[in-house]
Amino acid sequence: MISSVAGPDCCGGLGNIDFRQADLCVMTGLLGYVDPFDPSLVAAVLTIAFNPLFWNVVARWEQKTRKLSKFFRSPYLACYCLGCVILLLNFLRSYCFTQAMLKQPKMEVLENPATYCLGLVLLGTGVVFVLSSFFALGFTGTFLGDYFGILKEARVTTFPFNILDNPMYWGSTINYLGWAIMHASPTGLLLTVLVALVYVVAILYEEPFTAEIYRQKAAVRSHKRR
Repeated sequence: MISSVAGPDCCGGLGNIDFRQADLCVMTGLLGYVDPFDPSLVAAVLTIAFNPLFWNVVARWEQKTRKLSKFFRSPYLACYCLGCVILLLNFLRSYCFTQAMLKQPKMEVLENPATYCLGLVLLGTGVVFVLSSFFALGFTGTFLGDYFGILKEARVTTFPFNILDNPMYWGSTINYLGWAIMHASPTGLLLTVLVALVYVVAILYEEPFTAEIYRQKAAVRSHKRR
């Protein structure tokens, strides 16, 4: 769920982070608080990994076959239905994420008012990025409309795309980070890392494909002008 028409920005978002350079001591310390066999944690991991896989597979299948558009007799209606399914899956992911945090130990060092306020600020920042991205792209722009042939006429360059690549993805990641910090949850922090990694893979998978869709559109438009 990214904008395939957003231009590059000054910083490139969290996609520029080299996760291989993460402090392994910190990661090891966080893992000491986590029960990897807890069913709620397993459910959270599965939903985090499944959601981007689901919408990318369905979107590419639709782009190649137009089966959903034919079934619903409208690319817009098909896109709206897929968007609603994605929203429900994301609600499920957030629920599993929260349940995993609540059933795992807290980190005492994070249980203080200052840290809670930091988490609240991060949560608010993430919400701003997510909502502003949605309003800039619209429903079909947010939920893979380009795979349904619903393409925008011009690049989206307004806020937040003028300061951050893929603000919908990174806003969501910041939301989870803030939520984890507010709950003083090492499990939440580790799951947030997983969310970021999954989004990085999704971006690497999506961007070349959606760029090709718009390249083809530009080529067709150029041909028609001749």
